[in-house]
This record gives sequence, structure tokens and C-alpha cells, in this order.
Amino acid sequence: MAEQNRMMIESIAAALCYAAGAEFPKESCPPNPLITEYVDQAFQGGKADRLFLYNPDAVAEWVVDKYPGLVEKVKSETELQVPLQTEMPSVTPVCFASFYTGAKPIVHGITKYEKKLITIDTVFDALIRAGKKPVILAQHDCSMATIFRERPMDYFIFDDIEEEIAFAAELLMKDEYDAYFVYDYSYDHVMHRRGPEGLDSLAQLKCNDAAFEMLMTVVKRHWKKHNVFAGFAMDHGCHEIDGGLGSHGLDMKEDLFIRHFYQAIPKSE
Repeated sequence: MAEQNRMMIESIAAALCYAAGAEFPKESCPPNPLITEYVDQAFQGGKADRLFLYNPDAVAEWVVDKYPGLVEKVKSETELQVPLQTEMPSVTPVCFASFYTGAKPIVHGITKYEKKLITIDTVFDALIRAGKKPVILAQHDCSMATIFRERPMDYFIFDDIEEEIAFAAELLMKDEYDAYFVYDYSYDHVMHRRGPEGLDSLAQLKCNDAAFEMLMTVVKRHWKKHNVFAGFAMDHGCHEIDGGLGSHGLDMKEDLFIRHFYQAIPKSE
């Protein structure tokens, strides 16, 4: 299900490396031009020396459009919106693998819902080769905590999402890493049990919105000496199924169409 002028999620990997001044992952497709042009303009030809990516799970474009008030902080903290189509099957390990390798599922090796180790080149490997220190914060047994392991970088894994977000804020304040990737499964977790538009699900989306705003406040306050490229960037969408439950994984726009939100912050000190 293709849509004109909507690039694939694979285009994000090289774009993130472009923003950071690192070489692209070896199997990645070309970078998303909306991001590269934005970075060039924002940093006047320079590069970001800090990346901050907040990765919510399953936040569909249609949900964002139908409930704009639940992502008002995300919108106020960012200025570039990038419409994307994610991969099939539209499930978390497949989509995040394509997101952070820039490659099709047949290339990176995850073609179904399985959390096996990615062995091809990733954004994380490219950043490490460029002399940068990336770090992943995620929940136990989730895709982000498992498929990108065994790299010379740090991983902080949590049982509780509130603990993770609080720790992320502390870590951002310390400014010891060059690239921070914070995964939040909360909307997806509730959506499967309550449906995409269930009150509990929408409350979790609002929590994503508040967490991103709080972490962006920390970034702007404590990273003034850095060029920063930040994003609110999900993996796939979702849809309602029988019984008021939620799901994803199908070749339909509700599951495939997503929209990322990015912000470049030039250094001010």
C-alpha cells in the first residue's frame, strides 16, 4: 500500500547519521531528504553533536490526527513533521530493525515477529565508528532491548516505564553520551487490551506526550553548548479489532502510515 510522496521508514537511518555527521549504515537506503534539508538549514551546514530519539510504540498517524490535543506538547516541541510508511509485517521488531538499519526486512533478517539479534550494520554501529557514544534505554524483553544488543555501547533496561523516563532525565542532565534512544512501549501495551481509542490507551498517549515534553525541557536546559537533533519517532500504527481490542501487522494504512516529529536546536553557548 504505497502513497505518493510518502517515504519508507528505512530512510530515517541514514538521515539520523547525516544529522550527526556519521557515515550511513552499510546496507541503508538514501537518507530522507526532508530531514537532510532541514538539518542543513537549521545548523547552517553544520551537524548535530547530540541526538535524542524518543521512540513510542504503535502511535498511528490516524490517531495523532484524530486526537491532536493528546500530542500537543510533541507538536509544540518540534517543527518538522515527516510522513512515513513502515514495513510489512507492521510489527515492532521488523519495523524498528528497518528504522535503525535503513534496510528492508529481507536484508536485516527479521521478517516476522521475532526478537533475534540484528547482525548487519545499524545507526548505532555507524555512530560508534564515528567516535560517538550511543545509549539505549528500554524495557525488559522488548525489541529495542534485544535486537540491537552485543555492541560496544551502554544499555539501561527497566521493568517500569516511569522509572525509565526518570532515569532518562537524569542521564540527559549528566550529558555523558552523544546519542540517546529512549523506547516507550506504554501506548502499544494498553492499546492491545483496550483498543487504539480506549480511554486508558489515550491516557497513555498523553503520558507519551508529557514525557517527551519533560525530556525536551531537560535537553534544552542542559545541552545549550551542543547542536541537538531530537525526535518523537514511532515504529508502526495500529487498528481496532473485534471485542474492542487493538492490533497491528496488516497491510493497511492504519498500521503502515506514521508521522515522525523532529526538532533541530542550534547551540546557544
